[in-house]
Amino acid sequence: MQVRIGVQNVPKELVVDTGQSGDEVQAALADALSDPHGVFVLVDRRAGRVVIPADRVGYLEITEDEQRSVGFGTQYT
Repeated sequence: MQVRIGVQNVPKELVVDTGQSGDEVQAALADALSDPHGVFVLVDRRAGRVVIPADRVGYLEITEDEQRSVGFGTQYT
């Protein structure tokens, strides 16, 4: 699962490759936002962590892992 995070007042977005499901990511942000001093934490696939003050998250874009095709993609007509 790939998560793109837009952080307020930061020109670049963060991209995290995580093993968490989309529902887990969304629930983690909702839990963090319920606390006035909450932090949003994601664990990436290499056991690293991304920690962001929840009130600074501008947006999340959650995309499922895509199956990559093998070969040259030749089309027959």
